[in-house]
Amino acid sequence: MDTTTVLNTEITDALQKSMTYQDFLDKVTTLHEEGKVTGDTQSEDLLNYTNLNLRRLKRWNKTLKVSDDVKETIANYSKKVHWIVVAEGWCGDVAHILPVIHKAAELNDNINLRIVLRDQNVAFMDHFLTNGARSIPKLVMVDQETLEVLHVWGERPAPAIKLIKDYKEEHGIVDETVKEELQHWYNSDKGQTTLKELTALL
Repeated sequence: MDTTTVLNTEITDALQKSMTYQDFLDKVTTLHEEGKVTGDTQSEDLLNYTNLNLRRLKRWNKTLKVSDDVKETIANYSKKVHWIVVAEGWCGDVAHILPVIHKAAELNDNINLRIVLRDQNVAFMDHFLTNGARSIPKLVMVDQETLEVLHVWGERPAPAIKLIKDYKEEHGIVDETVKEELQHWYNSDKGQTTLKELTALL
């Protein structure tokens, strides 16, 4: 099979295994209550991250604001698309970004938001690596009729990518210090840069 046929097959498979935003929240919550996390790796650290992320997700679901300009841009988008987001419940970036993507998708019935777990969809994920890594979240915008990939976004908004890149260049590592800086950036930005970058794709 050619590359396009393979990708279309894997997109179809990913969609069949995908879930709604609410299903994702429910799954992460249920697993956490059982002392488990999404994905192939189970650890106390990932469980702690998941606990923190559930609080973040809940907070963003309540507090995220969308400007009238962004609402209008998204509402006027006429192409029918799937927004397939590759995620895991323990990922900090997912907790800050996925609620923003969800809020945007809610503004237009032409956007069908579906969440897939990275470790259950490796073949699909491997088409959308970041510098060779399976970085998440990754948003893949797909035409609903043709399954053509229209845009790929992620794993972070541009300023957040720069923050991590600059720190790594200076210190040689990504440690807890810069991870805290990243959390502060997300909290101060309030999802607005992500919304702008998403609307730029439309």
